[in-house]
Amino acid sequence: MKVNSEGVSSSRVYLPKGRSFTNLLEFFVANFPHIKASEWQARFTEGLVMTSDGHVLASTDPYQANIHLLYFRRLNREPEIPFEETILFQDTHILVADKPHFLPVTPSGLYLHQTLLNRLKKRTGIQTLNPIHRIDRDTAGLVVFSVNPKERAQYQNLFRDRLVKKIYEAIAPYSENLDQRLPMTYRSRIEESDHFLQMQEVNGEANSDTYIELIERIKPWARYRLSPGSGKKHQLRCHLNALNIPIKNDQIYPVLTPYQEYDLDVSKPLQLLAKEIYFNDPITKEPRAFISQIKMT
Repeated sequence: MKVNSEGVSSSRVYLPKGRSFTNLLEFFVANFPHIKASEWQARFTEGLVMTSDGHVLASTDPYQANIHLLYFRRLNREPEIPFEETILFQDTHILVADKPHFLPVTPSGLYLHQTLLNRLKKRTGIQTLNPIHRIDRDTAGLVVFSVNPKERAQYQNLFRDRLVKKIYEAIAPYSENLDQRLPMTYRSRIEESDHFLQMQEVNGEANSDTYIELIERIKPWARYRLSPGSGKKHQLRCHLNALNIPIKNDQIYPVLTPYQEYDLDVSKPLQLLAKEIYFNDPITKEPRAFISQIKMT
């Protein structure tokens, strides 16, 4: 893997035996049919396709089997995220960052440079950074990265084995009826809906649980402390919506609102924050505790 001057990591592709192509452009077009030939040509022209040792290739270069090539994504236009991340902690094993709202953790869709991962790579010069967990683009707060690739799996196993305690805060409508029931553990079965952006609750055995506490009344809103026992996609957003207290400024629950990707309304961030995280470090054996410095109002 290589990283360009913007801190963006390359992708890797293998050229197998038994295939016949006139040139490299023909190979890439055939193997990535969802990407237009003109896009691949532009990547070659801009020097974004190369050998594993960094030699830049041309689209007309011949196909050679049994080698790996590297290539970079290219975006003509990318939404600008006008908020900065903060590094809260860094040593030789992990880096902990406070992610602002709207910023994706890793490259996807329209986002490449404007991601927490690539911003941190460029800022720190640590090209081996990798997130050991994720939070939604709309959610702000703590994200933990591994520094050493050989140690990453040990940190990821903490999340797999539910040995990490995560606490979120959310601002959502105040409900007098719910107030009388809190604190409580809310359980339900969450599955994907017909729309890939939304999850939905369905009948059946629960596969998600969230411990919910009311920590401040700021009528007509309230501040809630959320401790997820499971890690389903959009779990917290889905659970609060099911309790008729959808999170403030949520554009997915209860009503899916199309994003204006190039004209984001950054004045209305989702009021959900990954506030605290606790775990025993598998490498240093020390207890780790981190608290976000981001404030929601």
